[in-house]
Amino acid sequence: MLRKRTTLLVVAVVVLAAVAAGAGAYAAVASGGDTRTVVERQTTIASASAPTNGLSVHQIYERTYKGVVEITGSETTSTNTPFGAQKQKETVEGSGFVYDSSDHVVTNYHVVKGTSSIKVAFADGSTSAATVVADDPSTDLAVLKVDAPASELHALALGDSSKAQVGDGVVAIGSPFGLPETVTIGIVSAVDRTISSDNSYSISGAIQTDAAINHGNSGGPLLNMSGQVIGVNSQLESEGGGSDGVGFAISSDTVTSVVKQLLANGKVEHAYLGVSVESAAIGNVRVGSVKKGSPAADAGLKAGDRIRAFDGQKILSPEDLIAAVKAKQPGDTVTITYTRNGATKTAHVTLGSRSS
Repeated sequence: MLRKRTTLLVVAVVVLAAVAAGAGAYAAVASGGDTRTVVERQTTIASASAPTNGLSVHQIYERTYKGVVEITGSETTSTNTPFGAQKQKETVEGSGFVYDSSDHVVTNYHVVKGTSSIKVAFADGSTSAATVVADDPSTDLAVLKVDAPASELHALALGDSSKAQVGDGVVAIGSPFGLPETVTIGIVSAVDRTISSDNSYSISGAIQTDAAINHGNSGGPLLNMSGQVIGVNSQLESEGGGSDGVGFAISSDTVTSVVKQLLANGKVEHAYLGVSVESAAIGNVRVGSVKKGSPAADAGLKAGDRIRAFDGQKILSPEDLIAAVKAKQPGDTVTITYTRNGATKTAHVTLGSRSS
């Protein structure tokens, strides 16, 4: 069976009404088909096997749990069925964390995509209405603004994800399956992974972890052993839909860059080349396809070309090319060295701006 990489939402679906008879009501269920049980608020600590150089897990929890929030959004959708049009109310639950003292909360874009009536619950059980300030589907990040007193705004410190190393201990806090303040621990399993965003663009620099993260952890923080946020938990790869010890977090370096732009400009500009690529056996990347009308197409790149260098930087993997494009700005002109039918060629490409 192919492993499935999924985002980490809890979705409860309730049928509101049906035009024709024959449509019954569904019980609220968690993603994956398990019945969701409402429990009292409590802290759960699991998987106590991570290295603990630095603070203890409990110390990290005490320093940070007040800054972690549960996010709930809802939307009414209409679906055509053999029994007629059927309206459904979807309740989506995820996690997030307080970014600053100006009422801003950071979460995943896919947590709040298409939702209305967003509500944020704090560690003491109090709640606040929230609105989306700005979002960036290409990096799966969103910034919310809450209407909460200063006493609820315990901003978490962002760490330097570039310093994360394989084997470092990490702590995840969130609301898997609607269980707030759940703490799981593990290690950094790999760095510089590439994952896909909601709109199918690549997110480079992701952190892979074996800390148990499940549906509902989306948007919650991945913390280092100093209690700093080094990632935003976003996806898991699993054969059965649950945590198999392969989770992915968007790096704090990406969060820092994107959130600053969202707060300053309301949007993020990403450089765009317009190719899909795959690894080639001889240590470079092969162009799989070229988007019509893209900067790559305008520069004459074609499927089958093998990219050797990007602006003088040697390209040995798709991740190398993704990172190289990410480091540029729309409008930059770069030189791409590639081979076609054994001949080495050079293209000068003016990068575009990625659409949403």
